[in-house]
Amino acid sequence: MIFGKIEYLNLLPFHVFMKRFTRSSQESMSMHYNRGVPANINNKFLSRKVDAAFISSVRAKNHNYVDLGIIAKKEVLSVLVIPNNEDLKDKESATSNVLAQVLDVQGEVLIGDKALRYYLEKKPYIDLAKIWNEKYNLPFVFALLCYHKDKKLYKRIQKEFLKRRIRIPQYILKEASKRTKVDAKDILNYLEYISYNLDTKAKKGLKLFNSLS
Repeated sequence: MIFGKIEYLNLLPFHVFMKRFTRSSQESMSMHYNRGVPANINNKFLSRKVDAAFISSVRAKNHNYVDLGIIAKKEVLSVLVIPNNEDLKDKESATSNVLAQVLDVQGEVLIGDKALRYYLEKKPYIDLAKIWNEKYNLPFVFALLCYHKDKKLYKRIQKEFLKRRIRIPQYILKEASKRTKVDAKDILNYLEYISYNLDTKAKKGLKLFNSLS
């Protein structure tokens, strides 16, 4: 079983959970990871080079998924547009580029850890999830946990992950901080803005975005 792993900070709690989950279950010997940025993992999933992954919302249409995603209730801090006279897409992204078009926000799209670093520098920016929420009063769903097979396994992962409060060990937090050049305290603060539960309101937001895009 091959899982597409996006190593952005917004999935750090999920990766901590999966490490524990595979150690304590029969999947421990069969779960392998294929790493990449969202756009890359999207393509690998669509070509069936990975069996499951968090797939960008615009690419998740017509695929199986569980009620687990990367969701912003309001602002998100890591999906930004830098005000600019020229529209520039982020090559690592799929959904965020489309979201900027849907919201008619002009400038350079910036996502992921580099966007979070930009936010922390306190430079001018537009938070796309915040603009979406102000306009529609709904969460924005950036990605969904999609799978090709083994539905029962991913439903179990959904259930187990959502019922736990994941505590990130200090050594993992330090490693993440070193890798991303984001202070540990800023990582923990950032994760407070991320939700993973695809609840009723998030599903309404997803449905609306699908209709607009």
